[in-house]
Amino acid sequence: MTVNSNGALSVEPRSNAENEAPHVKALAGKVALITGAARGIGRTMANRFAHEGASVVIADIDVENGPAAAYEIVSRGGSAHFHAVDITNESHVQLLFDSVLREFSRLDILVNNAGVGLNRTFLETSLSEWDRLMRVVLTGTFLCSQAAARSMVARGRGNIINIASISGQRGAQSRAAYGAAKAGVIQLTRVMAVELAPLGVRVNAISPGPVLTDQSLGTHTEATRKSYVDRIPMHRYGERDEIAAAALFLASDESSFVNGHILNVDGGFHAAGLMFDPTAE
Repeated sequence: MTVNSNGALSVEPRSNAENEAPHVKALAGKVALITGAARGIGRTMANRFAHEGASVVIADIDVENGPAAAYEIVSRGGSAHFHAVDITNESHVQLLFDSVLREFSRLDILVNNAGVGLNRTFLETSLSEWDRLMRVVLTGTFLCSQAAARSMVARGRGNIINIASISGQRGAQSRAAYGAAKAGVIQLTRVMAVELAPLGVRVNAISPGPVLTDQSLGTHTEATRKSYVDRIPMHRYGERDEIAAAALFLASDESSFVNGHILNVDGGFHAAGLMFDPTAE
């Protein structure tokens, strides 16, 4: 600021560097455990959380890709640890959470992302396929949430995010087991939110629509992809970064009054009814 010959004050503009506010990391100092984070959406979430300052625990049965996912974060200056775990095994889950609490003394955020997919018609779904989907998608979410919630309740605060699916809300061909399991995750989310909120723990869920992942690229046929794109108002698949951004919002204090919510990240797929081109004859 200077004074000119007329006695008026003038303010010199700051440089761009001075105008840029420092990035405030949304999860600075937090400890976050993400299941199924060795690959895909979970791995993208792990990187995003670490970039925002969280110490990330990658929990996955995939012992080949899990360490690489953790190293990827560490090589970029973040904090990450890999723990091999079968989330359908109660004793394995308890050992995982005991280890995290010994290492960090607390857990702030749990993301239940681990899951498996299945495209099989109702009449062709075997009992073993049904049981596997229920164990991994629903029972795994239950076991990890219960173990995490016990430690969070003891501290009086915590945050749990479940990854559900639009398939748990809409009927679709070949989604009997998967859709039923994800619908269970949605209802479990609501019950947990109601019971745990008075104890200081928030619980929400994300329901992705179709997302570009190695799994969807490998299992969705050209006809499946065209059908989705035609029925999604935004006419495209989602990106992993878009699911990670939603998870970051729910994990951060920006969502401090959001509880029991099912956040659809689907390009409007769930909202859509009859879809047609009004310009077509």
